[in-house]
Amino acid sequence: MMNNKNNTRPTILVTNDDGVDAKGIEALIEAAKPFGDVVVVAPSGAMSGMSHAITVKDPLFIKKIKEEEGLTIYSLNGTPADCIKLGFNKILKEKPAMVVSGINHGTNSSVSVHYSGTVGAAREGALYGVPSVAFSLLDYMPDADFNPSIPYCKEIISYFLENGMDSGTYINVNIPKGNDLKGIKIARQADGVWAEEFDERGTPRGEKYFWLTGKFQNNEEERDDTDEWALKNGYVSLVPCVVDVTAHNMIEKLAELEVKA
Repeated sequence: MMNNKNNTRPTILVTNDDGVDAKGIEALIEAAKPFGDVVVVAPSGAMSGMSHAITVKDPLFIKKIKEEEGLTIYSLNGTPADCIKLGFNKILKEKPAMVVSGINHGTNSSVSVHYSGTVGAAREGALYGVPSVAFSLLDYMPDADFNPSIPYCKEIISYFLENGMDSGTYINVNIPKGNDLKGIKIARQADGVWAEEFDERGTPRGEKYFWLTGKFQNNEEERDDTDEWALKNGYVSLVPCVVDVTAHNMIEKLAELEVKA
């Protein structure tokens, strides 16, 4: 377990869902290093689409793969949420100043927030009461160019390290690919849905199987206050999210269902 008691620099816990060797996490490490000592606990392989899943039936094995001044990297055979849990409970002696997750290879805007392991890790950090941010780039290619994203990651990390974050909240950031970015736009999650079309295929033995394809459908194309609009128009979208999933507006409406004493 790492002891940061005598360390005046803040500790930043980093993870992702594309695996410890992905280009995106290298870029996020570069963005975080100027602001504190970076501890990486990341999946040993790709864990995309794991949302907030945790491992309950298999043993978890953690391996230190790099240690140098200001940077320690561990790999874990678990999910992104597992990585945050192990980081808090077994690697770090004290809570980090911040949790950052990503940079994901591909979008996590709109309803993708519910499927994303990248965002699930940030949500797990928020459960521990630590400012947490998920970063994603709208480029699925393994060799995607993350360099234009780094200044925005730095700006956002710096802001929340200095200003903190409300309890029970976390941040979902999505970044368009390319160099012509217009800045950051604070937005809300767009109302959209994935049309989950399955491609039916067959094995050489004649066995039928299905491959998930799908296409995103934005149900409010013209609204200019959403993350989808921001991304389409060249802005980095920043959506504040909450851990509490209660539909508070329905509590009073449903009061008649309560059992009367």
